[in-house]
Amino acid sequence: MKRTKHAKEISDRFRELVEESGESLSENHYDELTLLIEAGIDTALVESLEKTADKIENVAHKIRNNAEFFE
Repeated sequence: MKRTKHAKEISDRFRELVEESGESLSENHYDELTLLIEAGIDTALVESLEKTADKIENVAHKIRNNAEFFE
């Protein structure tokens, strides 16, 4: 999936920055970072979908109201 690939790319870039500074972290830490980034992407996506669903619900309500008063 794209979000998994994107999360891995972000984690890999962070690894580069850490290593450029002369530091290091375990592979487990980078794996956990990837999971956290992916979870953040998922949360943002769900919030966006909820906002879109609310807008669609609002439009559907307006259409239903207009249909009730259509002559």
